[in-house]
Amino acid sequence: MAVKSLKVCATGSVANVSCGFDCIGYAIAKPADTLTIKTKDSPGVDITLSGSKADTIPAAAKYNTAGKAILSLLNSLGIDQGFNVHIEKGVPPSSGLGSSAASAAAAVVGVNELLGKPLKLEELLVHGMAGEAVASGGFHADNIAPALFGGIILIRSYDPLDILQLPVPENLFSTVVLPDFVINTRDARKIMPNRVPLKSAVEQAGNLAGFTHGLHKADFNLLGRSMVDLFAEPVRAELIPGYHIVQKASMGAGAIGCGISGSGPALFALSDSEEKAKKVGFAMVEAFKKNELNSTAYSSSIHKKSPEIMD
Repeated sequence: MAVKSLKVCATGSVANVSCGFDCIGYAIAKPADTLTIKTKDSPGVDITLSGSKADTIPAAAKYNTAGKAILSLLNSLGIDQGFNVHIEKGVPPSSGLGSSAASAAAAVVGVNELLGKPLKLEELLVHGMAGEAVASGGFHADNIAPALFGGIILIRSYDPLDILQLPVPENLFSTVVLPDFVINTRDARKIMPNRVPLKSAVEQAGNLAGFTHGLHKADFNLLGRSMVDLFAEPVRAELIPGYHIVQKASMGAGAIGCGISGSGPALFALSDSEEKAKKVGFAMVEAFKKNELNSTAYSSSIHKKSPEIMD
């Protein structure tokens, strides 16, 4: 059998988006992972890695997010086709920017392409979630769904799985700032409270509804008022040195709202222009410096594309 090969690129993502714990996420234009996937004559998935902190990522397929996603897809189809997969990490692991989701999304899209597209994009989601579970310890879609579909995604339900694509206002721009340290996703989930007060739950539900309505109406004032997190931020903020100072700096530079991206340590902010998004990123980087932390800012519009087949 002739060897088939392709490259596929999938971007990072922002999960939770303040008020949408485990149920809202959006895709960012960069950073991104690039996977080179080749068929092979023997069964099994062999993985090699390079790039950002690649030495911290397991190469065994069943413990690797891309590998596990591929194994899940192949098992569902009853296929024993083998693959060689090289992962060039652009999204650092334990960054809060959907690193595992980027690899898993690229993996399932690339393998599905090489197999002749037996599954629709929507059918790949559950296999991407299986890959994500290797890193997070649970089945969550607020990173993998944006990585697969692009745009802003609402997970209305996990049982049954119900994914909704939300509108992206034309002038909505994202800034993510990644400080130079890591927070393990599993550890960040362990500190979450098992229960929240009824008052907080009601307020969070109102914020989520307000944020969703704000996207439909392109009402940035409503978006800003709704970007308040009563679940994760109060406990996870303590894991990020200078969090409140950096958040204040972003708002002072004109951000609509600012919060923790996923489990952190990356922070995200939304703005109403590209120029302002860059200004916000600069202000956040400078604020991190005051806490003796170097950081990198990425500013872009919301990324609306699915993983891209490069050749």
